[in-house]
Amino acid sequence: MHAAVIHAAHDVRFESVPDPVLVTGGDAIVRVVASCVCGSDLWPYRGVTETEKPKRIGHEFVGIVEQIGSDVSTVSVGDFVIAPFYDCDMTCVNCRNGFSTSCLDGGWWGADDRSGAFADGGQGEFVRVPHADGSLVATPEQPSAELVPHLLTLADVMGTGHHAAVSAGVGPGKTVVVVGDGAVGLCAVLAAKRLGAERIVAMSRHESRQNLARRFGATDIVAERGDEGVEAIRAMFDGVGADCVLECVGTKESMDQALRSARPGGQVGFVGVPNGGPELPMRQMFGTNVGVRGGVAPVRNYIEELLPEVLSGALEPGLVFDLELPLSEVAEAYSAMDERRAIKVLLRP
Repeated sequence: MHAAVIHAAHDVRFESVPDPVLVTGGDAIVRVVASCVCGSDLWPYRGVTETEKPKRIGHEFVGIVEQIGSDVSTVSVGDFVIAPFYDCDMTCVNCRNGFSTSCLDGGWWGADDRSGAFADGGQGEFVRVPHADGSLVATPEQPSAELVPHLLTLADVMGTGHHAAVSAGVGPGKTVVVVGDGAVGLCAVLAAKRLGAERIVAMSRHESRQNLARRFGATDIVAERGDEGVEAIRAMFDGVGADCVLECVGTKESMDQALRSARPGGQVGFVGVPNGGPELPMRQMFGTNVGVRGGVAPVRNYIEELLPEVLSGALEPGLVFDLELPLSEVAEAYSAMDERRAIKVLLRP
């Protein structure tokens, strides 16, 4: 089989790799129908996080179950399944508490799992899924090709945007600012709209992303950053800022923007992977009573909630995919994301 392998910064290759095999009775082998490049994949691609040796990459995929272990009971061969961006059993105390990203027996795609076997990356033709009963969610029937991109977002970006909104306390009548116009930020706009926010501001400098943000429910666009951006936000909301701010980037500048855009007593929900040195100014937060909550999004816990609305067409988060390429052109997919020529790239084998 073939898969994406990262060798070093700006060096992702489409290579031949070993076929996955069942290791435990709880495993499944999934034939990937679609995968994609994530904004967090760009951190190793840009060299912000070091790649010490070549390894499989990618963590978002949907596909068809090809094989199952003897202990698997919730999915069957032939099922179309959604895989979250991590592996989890959904039975441990952390999973049951709603935070499956902290599964006591879970793991991450592209890293060794708890059984000692290598975990496949998601950007490949096949993937071995540990804890298939917990990790995988089967759709009621085989989806159309048009529906696949929307389902793929449930593996990460839609659930992550939703987590930002939930963490910030978004609800009916709330005012919301979204910092970040990548796929997660745009899905956060959609999540805020779904949760009943009254006014949603997307901070974006790019016309195509602004247009999609408006389609997803943004009522206002702010292109300014730094002090000018904060002033623009405060001017919209009684001179004090918004009820809820969703931080979807992960840099020092984006967190500063988020904290200063929230009104006193407001809440920041953060889901941007912190690879750009974000800091929390405790004295400022103490003085303003602005709260911060969030982290790595437990998207597996949200799939069943969001799936019916995706299947019905009420939610169309797959519109964040504005470029589709064959998996064999994965290097171009990374380049397009890195150079912001694409919001998010869909890959099909």
